[in-house]
Amino acid sequence: MTSIARPPLGLLLLTAALAATLAACSREREPAAPAPAAPGTAAVVTPADAAAPMEFESKTPWADVRLTMPPGIKPQTDLHARLYAEEVRRLRQFTEGAQGELTEAGADTDRPKYQKTITITVSAETPKLLSLRRVDFDYSGGAHPNTLVDGLLWDKALKRRVGVADLFGKGADLTALDQALCSALNTARRARVPDGSSVMIGGKDFSCPRAADTPFVLTAGGAPGKASGLTFLVGPGQIGPYVEGAYEVNLPNVVFRSILTAAYAGEFSGG
Repeated sequence: MTSIARPPLGLLLLTAALAATLAACSREREPAAPAPAAPGTAAVVTPADAAAPMEFESKTPWADVRLTMPPGIKPQTDLHARLYAEEVRRLRQFTEGAQGELTEAGADTDRPKYQKTITITVSAETPKLLSLRRVDFDYSGGAHPNTLVDGLLWDKALKRRVGVADLFGKGADLTALDQALCSALNTARRARVPDGSSVMIGGKDFSCPRAADTPFVLTAGGAPGKASGLTFLVGPGQIGPYVEGAYEVNLPNVVFRSILTAAYAGEFSGG
C-alpha cells in the first residue's frame, strides 16, 4: 500500500498561526458595524458637523421633535455641549412619554401624534455675556398647543450661568426693580386689555411676579457690544387670564444701573 507523506507537525502549526494572523488583520480593516439607534430616535437627521451639533430631529409614529441652536453658541463649547445634551435628553423623554400615552389601553387610534420644537436664538451679546432666548413649542394632545419662552445668560469667561443674584449681588434690595417690572406689565396689559384691572405684587387672583423669579434676556442696545436693558418674559396666566397670552417687557438699564455689580455694570449702556 502506498503511503502518503504528511507535512511535519511544526509546519502545520506555523501555517495555522499565519492564517489566523491574516484573518485578524482582515477583520481589523473591515469597517465597524454601526451602533443600533437609541429608542425613540428614528429618522434622526445627523448634523453635518457632528462635533458641534446645531440641530437634532426625530420622527416616530408617536411624536415629532426638533431642536435648533444658533451659530452664535458655537464659540462657547462648554455651554454648547451641555445645552445640546440637556435639550436632546428632554426631547427623547418627550418622545418616550408620547409613546406611552398614545399606545396605552383604550387610547384613541386616530389621535394626532405629539410635537415638541425647541428653538434657541441669541438675544444679545456683550464682551462678557451671551444671552440666549429659548422658545419651547409643545403639543401633547390637549385643546391647544403651548409655547413657553425662557432665557439663559452665560458668562463667557467664567463658563457658568448668570442670574439676577449675579447681576445685582446676593441680598441686594430689588424693590425698585420689582416695582418697575410691575408698572411695565400693567402698561403692557392695558394696551392689550384696555378695561383690564391693574395687578400688584402679592395680588389675590393675579399678581406681578418679582424680578428675581422671572426669566429674562438681555435687550440688545444701540452701542456695539452693549446691552440697553433687560427684557422680562412673563408666561400666560400670571398677570391675567391664560387667553391673554404671554407678556414681554423691557426695562432700560437706567432703572437698575445703580444696583448693578461692578463685574457687569460695564456690559450695559444707553437708556
